[in-house]
Amino acid sequence: MISPRRSLRLPITLAIVMIVLLVALIVGWVILAVVGLMAETSDSPFYVTLLSVGTTSLVLVLGGTICYLVLTIKAITLNRRQSNFIASVTHELKSPIASLKLYLQTLHRQQVSDDERIRFQQYMLEDVERLDHLINHLLEAARLDQVRVDVELEDVELAELLHECAESICLRYRVQPETIQLNLEPCVLRASRVDVEMIFRNLIDNAVKYSGADPSVQISLRLTPDAGLTVTRIQDNGRGIPPPMRRKIFGRFVRLGLELEREKPGTGLGLYIVRTLVRRIGGRIQVSDADDGSGTAFEVQLPGGTAVAAARVRAVLPNKEPIEAV
Repeated sequence: MISPRRSLRLPITLAIVMIVLLVALIVGWVILAVVGLMAETSDSPFYVTLLSVGTTSLVLVLGGTICYLVLTIKAITLNRRQSNFIASVTHELKSPIASLKLYLQTLHRQQVSDDERIRFQQYMLEDVERLDHLINHLLEAARLDQVRVDVELEDVELAELLHECAESICLRYRVQPETIQLNLEPCVLRASRVDVEMIFRNLIDNAVKYSGADPSVQISLRLTPDAGLTVTRIQDNGRGIPPPMRRKIFGRFVRLGLELEREKPGTGLGLYIVRTLVRRIGGRIQVSDADDGSGTAFEVQLPGGTAVAAARVRAVLPNKEPIEAV
């Protein structure tokens, strides 16, 4: 979170400077008028100097006013985003807690069959996972504001990680595995596995969540040996993101539309976390329209990728479908 003192220090300082400049400008113009009347000429060096100082002060006051207006607009926008964030977090906390309370009261007060008990337990587990997902987002957003000194780097098999993330998201939203189509080239990335998993789990989660009634997500992974980059493209068949909003969606607490009118859960922190982690790794993320024009595509470029044999990845995933190599 942004410190209140830090956020208000600059506008207050700017306002004080503008007041001082305005007072000095008024006094200067009064002196200038008196000197002009006494000298009966506007060609004296003192008169020209005061005129220059007054003009410069006026320009500074004008510039300060513009800067103050910009900072005020940013502060108002941030307050609105924080209000949306509080509303979304309140809803995200209240819904699963109310659901858990209902199921627990039912199990406590009524006799239910074994099948119903198993079904209730499954629903409660999903609610707990939803709460865990929210808490992880909040903790990760707070962690991003801290300077990390020791980062544990390891060899991350990106194709395997994407396959696991896709499988987990399908289970979470109760969609068929074929909802997410994978076209992955096996490669290894030297990075923090926690950070890489957080990046792609958020992107795949958003792709499934914001797809249409019949979700379809395509994930491709290719390696560019010349540039030493791994390029991962995740596209969905949702409504898409308007071009003017494609830069803003990576801001903190930013979500499209009004918070109380949304049907999809969320906090507005997912893409902020994604962009911050991608930049820490030294990569880039871009947003564009899907290939068929319907939906959104996120392309993540991460440095340091190396090729790995496809047989090695298949050996790691014996119970899963083979990962198709490009």
